[in-house]
Amino acid sequence: MAAASAARAVGRRSRRLFDIFVAEVPWTVSSKELKEYFSQFGSVQRCQLPFDRDTGFHRRYCWIKFSTPEDVQNVLQKDSHILEGSKLALKQQIRRRHSPRKNQSE
Repeated sequence: MAAASAARAVGRRSRRLFDIFVAEVPWTVSSKELKEYFSQFGSVQRCQLPFDRDTGFHRRYCWIKFSTPEDVQNVLQKDSHILEGSKLALKQQIRRRHSPRKNQSE
């Protein structure tokens, strides 16, 4: 149990490293197709499309990591992104700077 929760925590932290969260991904679209689509806006380093173990289908959302902040801005400047007739919902991931927590007794 502890190992599973630790793995989930690591997964949540690693997702903060991605630039864009994409929702409403059609069932028929693969990570390769997503990477190809977003490559028109810049260099895609990584595309993470999680799958459901029970169903074997992806969960209809993904994270995209670009090489530069300019690539991210290129994606966000386009009004709508449509793949296989479905409009994708994009959200820019905010990279939080880790600051040391202050001791409550101070």
